[in-house]
Amino acid sequence: MSGNNDRKGPKEPRWLGPVAPSRVALIPPISAARWLLVLVAAAGIYFFHGFLVPVLAALVIGFASWPLYRELLRRTGGNTTIAASLAIIFILAFLIVPIGIAISYTIGEVRQWIIWAAEVNRFGAPPPAWITGLPWVGEWLGIQWVQHVGSPGAVGELIQIVSGANIGNIYRAIVAAGDGAFHLVLTLLFMLIALFFVYRDGGSFSEQIDLLGERILPTRWERISRVVPRTISSTVTGQTLIAIGEGIVLGIAYWIAGVPSPVTLGVLTGLMALIPGGAPLSFSLISFYLVANGAYFAGGGLFLWGTVELFIVDKTLRPRLVGGPIKLPFLPTFFGLVGGVSTMGFLGLFIGPVLMALLVSIWREWIREVKMAEVTEAETVEMPKGPATSPELPPDLPVVRKVSSP
Repeated sequence: MSGNNDRKGPKEPRWLGPVAPSRVALIPPISAARWLLVLVAAAGIYFFHGFLVPVLAALVIGFASWPLYRELLRRTGGNTTIAASLAIIFILAFLIVPIGIAISYTIGEVRQWIIWAAEVNRFGAPPPAWITGLPWVGEWLGIQWVQHVGSPGAVGELIQIVSGANIGNIYRAIVAAGDGAFHLVLTLLFMLIALFFVYRDGGSFSEQIDLLGERILPTRWERISRVVPRTISSTVTGQTLIAIGEGIVLGIAYWIAGVPSPVTLGVLTGLMALIPGGAPLSFSLISFYLVANGAYFAGGGLFLWGTVELFIVDKTLRPRLVGGPIKLPFLPTFFGLVGGVSTMGFLGLFIGPVLMALLVSIWREWIREVKMAEVTEAETVEMPKGPATSPELPPDLPVVRKVSSP
């Protein structure tokens, strides 16, 4: 009896108070789950926003190279780990080889500049003809060259003056450059790690995204889920093809115009073509160099050729290649490129047009729904409003009347 009394006796109060299962919840369970999901997503974005750029870069590369990866996956017998590892090796080779060539070329150029500066500092050098031939400022620049560069020992004195007065700024610039290089290496490393898992688990993850998207947007998800990958793939492919084409076409124009090192300048122009305004800046500077050297016809012809080629590319090829199935017009394409570069750097070249393509797609979807609603309303208004008549029944069929419910 005492044992029963002990079991039925008063217990310790709960930490959050007594449980009342018969009471109605203040927040419905579905709303609570949604808000909890939003809070968890916000916390994840806050803590992992530093990895946003490498993850987006991995997604862009993964979407653009997915057809090639599927072929590689087929050749490896469906083993996703081996296929993803081979894809990462190929991408590393694709990145390291051009970067290594560029670094070796830069080191060679810097060495030549250092040798030239040492010879000028020892023996002096007259101002180049293209500097003195510049209109309006050529004579003044020639005098400045003789005073600060051309006379023996002038280069050494100039270096001592600049380094002595700005030693702190030089030190901070070196530290900032080292920090930027280290950050770039880390970003590249995280991008490759994320890209490996995009390749290996991309198929199953896309199925989960499709399942969730069909629950959120049941009528539009199929169209949106097909637009995004095709848009990213076409944007990356289109930008790359345009850059290669402009580099080749303008490189040939440099060779015809007699510009020194046309191959190198063509490669640099192709790289600059990835950036909005890079290609016109490149051929404008080279045209100005030709005019300054007295080759007025070659400089003017090169500038005219570059302007016509740029007009054709921006008005016809770029809107068709960039944006994929959306077929972005010129203005949204331009805004997507410039806005993407200004906010996300080099990666924005591909993210910006994709976002603009999604905005244009949503806008066109809304316009289509509005037009369909207007057509439906017009058809409803045009229907005759006479008294409703029951359809005539064949004479051999009996008329059945339904009894209305009370």
